[in-house]
Amino acid sequence: MFSDDIIKLAAETLQMARDRGFHLATAESCTGGLIMAALTEIAGSSDVVDRGFITYTNRAKMELLGVSTETLRIGGAVTRETAIAMATGALKYSSANIAVSVTGIAGPGGGSAEKPVGLVHMAVAGREGVTLHEKHLFGDIGRNKVREATVFAALGLFLKKITKY
Repeated sequence: MFSDDIIKLAAETLQMARDRGFHLATAESCTGGLIMAALTEIAGSSDVVDRGFITYTNRAKMELLGVSTETLRIGGAVTRETAIAMATGALKYSSANIAVSVTGIAGPGGGSAEKPVGLVHMAVAGREGVTLHEKHLFGDIGRNKVREATVFAALGLFLKKITKY
């Protein structure tokens, strides 16, 4: 199901979280649960993984994660602000120490000049209050490849946060 690189990175993320006593949560839009699937592909992940939120629609982002109507109205779902609100919402509504979020345009349609296919915003938040954000422009490389690249990048962002925590 997942590439060897993703499985290796997921295992490394889990082990580093385990070593530090952290629990993880995800808030996913364009990946539809693939980050959580990659983490739970690893046997024994239940001692680290708390929960995942799949919030594909704006309504789900508001209801499950507390993303404000104003945030979504001003910039839309695929923005830095929405990604940060999703990550902080995942922390608020979970028992996790660290939460990652992704929101983007996987394609094949849905892009624009301002927000092209392959644009993904992601954020990772921790209970200590520090949030990291990354913007990726993967390009119009196909829906599956955008989603796979997003999973890989999000796992990398989890690791970056865990090491800085």
